[in-house]
Amino acid sequence: MSKRISTFFQPLPSKKPKPDGAIPAAPATYTHHPSYPISIRDPPSTISTRLCNPPPCTPKAITNHPHLDLLYFQPFLSASLARELFHFLRAELPFYRVKYTINRGGTPTAINTPRFTTVFGVDETSTFLPDPTIEKDSQRSAKALILVDSETHAPLSDDKKYHPHRPRPIPPCLDVLRQAVEAATDDGTKYNFVLVNYYASGEDSISYHSDDERFLGPRPTIASISLGGRRDFLLKHKPDAAGGVGNGAGKPLKFPLDSGDMLVMRGDTQANWLHSVPKRKGTQAGAAGAIGRINITFRRAVVPGGTQNYYRYNVGDGMVYRWREEEGKMVAAEETSTD
Repeated sequence: MSKRISTFFQPLPSKKPKPDGAIPAAPATYTHHPSYPISIRDPPSTISTRLCNPPPCTPKAITNHPHLDLLYFQPFLSASLARELFHFLRAELPFYRVKYTINRGGTPTAINTPRFTTVFGVDETSTFLPDPTIEKDSQRSAKALILVDSETHAPLSDDKKYHPHRPRPIPPCLDVLRQAVEAATDDGTKYNFVLVNYYASGEDSISYHSDDERFLGPRPTIASISLGGRRDFLLKHKPDAAGGVGNGAGKPLKFPLDSGDMLVMRGDTQANWLHSVPKRKGTQAGAAGAIGRINITFRRAVVPGGTQNYYRYNVGDGMVYRWREEEGKMVAAEETSTD
């Protein structure tokens, strides 16, 4: 008999006694949507209030290399907020371990993504708006959100436009963070996608690549927040066919990103630089090996190809994984709808 995911992941009882006269915590509320595999908990006020009223933070501009344009917030979030947000997102979001096949020299090659991933959002040709035929319930509910054309606001058959994956609205726990990032950078960028990676240990990684796909448009801005264990973020210039400046040689730039740090890549960076989070084994993994790391990136896709790409490689068609506190790891569970 099929069981809902929620039956496998009941919240652990609190072990800390409440002092006399303590104000009880507000009951948890959840966001629901037919495209979500689970109901996603809304952020508690201890997170949302601080994200809505962040302390001033002046980033360091890094432009001292050819074609490089970075903003480095060190940190963007306080240590206590970053720690709470890390544990909250790890426990409340659905994750995936995506498998897919690529052709290398005409030979099919199976790829197992070396990290846990999830994604929310839709490209700028579509948007989510309240369904006027559905009355919003007392809890925060995204069931009343429907996918529509951005210009005409006509409802879309997402099965036709975005097959085989249904776009998912950004849940409040990530949307409040998106708004904080947009306010901090204050350059007019409006993000419509949130990608979340969970690196369970120093063995999880992402190889050198650049986010220069056409579906992001020219000179895209991408903001990246780190939570949890420290991991090195490496940047190296793409090889130059002429062998001149930026020929890919030399020592990569290394940013040891701590929990709460944010790196914003802008301008010509994606067109000319590659970045990676390499494996860190044994003692080199440091806190990342014991705590894990969450990386949240904010992007803006301009055409449906971006939506199709992000859901294919960050959701796929495999099992849903949830964090299981008593086992200290992600555990696969049967995906069920919240309908």
